[in-house]
Amino acid sequence: MKEKLTLQATKLMEEFVEKANLKAGNIMVIGCSTSEIIGSKIGSNSSPETAAIVFEAIYSYAKEKGIYVAVQCCEHLNRAIVVEKAAVPFAETVNVVPQPKAGGSFATQAYAHFENPVVVEEIKADAGIDIGFTLIGMHLKKVAVPLRLENKMIGEALVIAARTRPKFIGGVRAVYNQELL
Repeated sequence: MKEKLTLQATKLMEEFVEKANLKAGNIMVIGCSTSEIIGSKIGSNSSPETAAIVFEAIYSYAKEKGIYVAVQCCEHLNRAIVVEKAAVPFAETVNVVPQPKAGGSFATQAYAHFENPVVVEEIKADAGIDIGFTLIGMHLKKVAVPLRLENKMIGEALVIAARTRPKFIGGVRAVYNQELL
């Protein structure tokens, strides 16, 4: 099981980073239901062991690329975000330490393994991955663009992903930077 989850998470990250066109310094938000990964209903069977496997694969890949990972907590913490302080140096932090049943197992892993973790109430990420219907959209920049992934399962959980792009402004006479599309 460990090898399968590690392989699925690694392949997901390879495809996601490429399709989302993420670069060093970008922030990606991850919402992850370990309950869904192991085939249970979201929020019903939190699995620290599963979280550790998937987190390690995702975080090590992102860290190697210089991409910040922001992890969404569960609804018990109002979907707050665990993130490295370096990614949000001026953000207002809140005081909470995620736990498997209050924040979620994946957020608990992030808090335990980030170099300097902080929790913030919101973030505006450049792209995101939703593993198991966790509803990450509130933490993406304004214009989200869905990504169709070939690697769309981790365990039993469906994976949905999005990137963002700047808003178009200026009307019919405006000229747009094609690299930002």
